[in-house]
Amino acid sequence: MTDATTATTTPPAPEPPAPAPPLSPHGVGPDSGPAAPEVAPLEDRATGALVGAAVGDALGGPAEGLTPEQIVARHGGRIEGIVGPFHTDWRTARPLTPYHKGDGHVTDDTLMTHALVRVYETVRDHLDAYDIAEHLVPDLIGTPRWIPELEAEALPLQRIFLAEKWIVARLHYGHADPREAGVGNIVNSGAAMYMTPVGIVNAGNPDRAYAEALDISGAHQASYGREAAGVFAAAVAAAFLPDATPASVAGHALRLAKDGTRAAIEAVCDVAAPHTDYESALVPLRAAVAPFDTVGPDHRQPSLGARRPSRLHAVEELPIALGMLLVSDGGYRATVLGAVNYGRDCAATATMAGALAGALNGAAAVPAAWHTEVARASRLDLHAPAAALAAVSREVFARDQARRLRHEQAFGAIATRAVVTEASGR
Repeated sequence: MTDATTATTTPPAPEPPAPAPPLSPHGVGPDSGPAAPEVAPLEDRATGALVGAAVGDALGGPAEGLTPEQIVARHGGRIEGIVGPFHTDWRTARPLTPYHKGDGHVTDDTLMTHALVRVYETVRDHLDAYDIAEHLVPDLIGTPRWIPELEAEALPLQRIFLAEKWIVARLHYGHADPREAGVGNIVNSGAAMYMTPVGIVNAGNPDRAYAEALDISGAHQASYGREAAGVFAAAVAAAFLPDATPASVAGHALRLAKDGTRAAIEAVCDVAAPHTDYESALVPLRAAVAPFDTVGPDHRQPSLGARRPSRLHAVEELPIALGMLLVSDGGYRATVLGAVNYGRDCAATATMAGALAGALNGAAAVPAAWHTEVARASRLDLHAPAAALAAVSREVFARDQARRLRHEQAFGAIATRAVVTEASGR
């Protein structure tokens, strides 16, 4: 990996007169005191995924809806870090009013991701669509929170996009069955963009992550928007596997994806293969995904067929995030910057790309200058949700083990054939 994580080690103690005895198995030296605690890969990668997603979101926000050419014209080159708003008069500039995108502010992608983390903290088990109705919706409409793009405290409902407001309209006001409330919504990446927590809770088990995300996102999306949520969660879970690589993550996504989503991912991955830098890949990746994208060439002016259900199409953001992961060989910085400079819905694309690269490489891969400034500018603790979710993940795994044991015992009891003996005649 380009941005490999390195383990924390204890600083050496001052050299003693005689050779010092070795550290104990618990990491405590005789003269140096307790060693810095070693972070387990689960916690490290969970932090990489959630912090990496938030940073990608913040970097991509000011370039949303733009083309790579417009990005270069505005910034005099490619975006290489945190930048200011595309429009200096962001308070009145259409169509962004009144959102302050840029300057390290996260968008609704991160607000929704952190909201889902809070649901997991409450339920402390696998989630389904009913948990979205019972816990996520009240969070969105009942608890004011700091909204970075509004530079004010407000209900999250007042920031989230129309496709996310749909959840509240259908579940809180319409009392729809949570499992099918997403039917009729505009089909986009709105559900996929906040599925990183599902991948973390199911770390190392992409199949279970896929199924859980499909259930959860039924309250929000349908068709290929729902499929993208399942496949992205599976990709995050696959990135936690001990031997994970960008190719293996894409492989699990392809194995599970259906219909147009699978075809789009396959097309993008094939085109990504010969490229080793995102600059050369920008145009080819767009050409590869274009036949599956319903929005059309102008992201600000969607086509008449945009965002309608279809088995032949796919959201653009997930395939491009996977393509940038492959082009950059999993390196966090290049993967995220590739997603950002691709433009279009690049906050969502960079959120997914950042989560995947962060999960592959761990927390150290996310540049400290970036995540420190994003946390400060957005007034968010980016690390606390990761620690909380990792703890929940351990609890859920223990529950899964107990459930599996009970199932094995029950199945063993009913699957054993009776032995016929001569004495009994039975």
